[in-house]
Amino acid sequence: MLVWWLKRQGHRVVFLRDPGSTALGRKLRQVLLHATVPLSPLAEALLFIGGRVQLVEEKIRPALARGLVVICDRFHDATIAYQGFGGELDVPWLNRFGRAAIVGVMPRLTILLDVPPAKGFARLRRAKDRIERKARTFHERVRAGYRKLAARERNRFVVLDASQPPDAIQQRIRHAVMQRLDNGSGWRVLPLRHPSRPRAAARFRRRSLRAAGGLGSASPAKMDHYQRLTH
Repeated sequence: MLVWWLKRQGHRVVFLRDPGSTALGRKLRQVLLHATVPLSPLAEALLFIGGRVQLVEEKIRPALARGLVVICDRFHDATIAYQGFGGELDVPWLNRFGRAAIVGVMPRLTILLDVPPAKGFARLRRAKDRIERKARTFHERVRAGYRKLAARERNRFVVLDASQPPDAIQQRIRHAVMQRLDNGSGWRVLPLRHPSRPRAAARFRRRSLRAAGGLGSASPAKMDHYQRLTH
């Protein structure tokens, strides 16, 4: 509905799913949501991040270069909430690694549709996927994690009560998006950029991954949500 409405306002818009909007993303989505083999939280996180890297390079950067409004169903925060808080991984490490992997590409606006897990699942009209079948305590940690992320980045997050009527939620989403578009603030690429030369780019990525703390530092241990990425 948001995509249709923005197009009616004259904006050029692309809608993406993370994962799912690239060939790799569709394969990973099938594995992550429907695999019958066990996957640890760290394995899940790395698969999601790998698909996100492909999404950024194949879809998001080209769309931004063309001046499009980019709307994405989930992004980096979903991995932090689900695999970090929900899966009880090392959240600061996962956040650093995940951001380094996408070389600083982050949304300026993230809309969190907040609803208690039990109420959200009551709305489902299909069978639960592999992640949705996890324990109630897992989904409670996910929700609490999202709320912590929103509290830490109040300028980026807009938290909406998703128990409201759909029309009221749509109006608030549209208002939040248009505020950002009218202010000219959109997609943010942090000061981590791909150098133009291939060898320099390779050195840059190695430095970025080292800055994220390395793979060895991880500790063992669908709520309704959308991330709106606007340019």
